[in-house]
Amino acid sequence: MLAYIVRRLWQMLPTMAGVVLLVFMLFNWVGGDPAFILAGKMANAEEIANIRRQLGTDQPYYVQLLIFIKQIVTFDFGNAWSTGESVSSIISSRLGPSLTVLVPLTILEVLLGVALALAIAFVRGSLLDRAVMIACTVGMSISILVYISVFQYSLAYKLGLFPVQGWGDAFWRNLLHFAALPILIGLAVSLAPTLRLYRTFVLDEVNQDYVRTARAKGMPERRIVWVHVLRNAAIPIITHVMANLPALLIGAFLLERAFGIPGIGREVILAVERSDFPVIKAITVYVAAATMIFNLLTDLLYHALDPRVQLK
Repeated sequence: MLAYIVRRLWQMLPTMAGVVLLVFMLFNWVGGDPAFILAGKMANAEEIANIRRQLGTDQPYYVQLLIFIKQIVTFDFGNAWSTGESVSSIISSRLGPSLTVLVPLTILEVLLGVALALAIAFVRGSLLDRAVMIACTVGMSISILVYISVFQYSLAYKLGLFPVQGWGDAFWRNLLHFAALPILIGLAVSLAPTLRLYRTFVLDEVNQDYVRTARAKGMPERRIVWVHVLRNAAIPIITHVMANLPALLIGAFLLERAFGIPGIGREVILAVERSDFPVIKAITVYVAAATMIFNLLTDLLYHALDPRVQLK
């Protein structure tokens, strides 16, 4: 096991090197000169040259690349251009609010998606099954902006059940008070595609030979679905969950922006609006590294669920 983990970590290095080179090329050759952006339209040549010297963009490209690699290794991306705040401090302070929303949302989404998918497997092909699939299709066709507007207006503004916007310092108050409505909206948006996908995973297992053998032996249908089918369907479900975890931090930017949650997604949008390259580069690299690490964890979970799965 240890040898496999070390080998996988070693194999991540070329992928990470490719990500670093791609990010460096995009921001230095395609992204334009940040000195012009920061100096403004009324700046003269001397001011622009001073800004380039402060940012280090007047150095040769290989020097800038070495500085970028050093920043990644030391986890120090300097200061944000727009606010002067440390990039590491920005990411660490924004991570908590994002996780406060995304961790409960992911747990509820998986639990409800699995439970409903298994329940529908009992009545597959029935009128209820078709009605649920139609409802899921309709739900997937509605934009998340519609969900946000309707839920905010009806539940927060009209009924006063939730705050319209806000965030505090106390964890439990944030979770139960400010994050409750964003979690509810995220669940309403994500449950439909999740249920359709998990239903497919379950039905793929229901049609396997081992299920027919279990039925022939007289095993109860409920035990077949909840024990044997769920165990095998867990592998693609885990793949789906683990593959989407890093992207969730960025993908929830609409919820964070609409409800004033100071999370990673909202910070990325603000950084793009301000052309704050250090923040964008840092988050891009961190998300790429997190994706590779979660892929490794997925393989380890496969092996834990089924020791017969060979780690290669």
